Amino acid sequence: MKLNIEIDDELVREGLRVSGAKTEKELIHLALKELVENRRPLNLLDLEGRIEFDEGYGYKDLRRGS
Repeated sequence: MKLNIEIDDELVREGLRVSGAKTEKELIHLALKELVENRRPLNLLDLEGRIEFDEGYGYKDLRRGS
């Protein structure tokens, strides 16, 4: 998709600096990808293999204070 928009020059320079992107196009793609990934609702099943669940965790016990 071609899109013609005006973006703050200082914001683009800072984005290029902190992201390591080589071009403005790469920066925009990276920024949009991160936005979508960070705003997408999480599904606990998607975390399988990324985090270790504690088999002995008892949330009901914690609610009771025991």
